[in-house]
Amino acid sequence: MNFDKEYDASGLSCPLPILKTKKALADMASGQVLKVLSTDSGSVKDMQAFAEQTGNSLLATEEASGKFTFYMKKK
Repeated sequence: MNFDKEYDASGLSCPLPILKTKKALADMASGQVLKVLSTDSGSVKDMQAFAEQTGNSLLATEEASGKFTFYMKKK
């Protein structure tokens, strides 16, 4: 999937992946896509809730070998 910016939150635990995602999105234009990498399994539900609460679109969630990848489109 194409993305405009990437943030690696690997090694960070809740709530840091969400806080760092929020900060990364703040610097982006509407419609751009942020790729977030995380090793925190709790970030799966957190990212879904964050997207619903903020109106940003969670385009995809992938998991491979304990690493989670999220693609979020800024509203």
